[in-house]
Amino acid sequence: MTLRGNPVEETATLPDGRVVGVRVGVAPDSYIDSRELDTVDVELTENGEHIAVVNTVLDADQTSEALELAREIVRGLEAGELEPTAGAIEPLADTLRE
Repeated sequence: MTLRGNPVEETATLPDGRVVGVRVGVAPDSYIDSRELDTVDVELTENGEHIAVVNTVLDADQTSEALELAREIVRGLEAGELEPTAGAIEPLADTLRE
């Protein structure tokens, strides 16, 4: 399994009650064969709308690391330590994981 066809998806309930979806995976591109895509993104959504997207340093085969990243973002959002913005989640997305 890779993040190309099996993204990690988690849900965070913010302190103010809003619900934010957290997705870590490879975004589809209709112009490039999916086997050639390797850029992993973190996407935050609220009510079906994208509110933040950042690239990560992960590769498409790093599924356990993607799960770790998603859970770290969820914990931060739910604790009120992270805002649901690209600027807030980018440092986590840029952290190497092994």
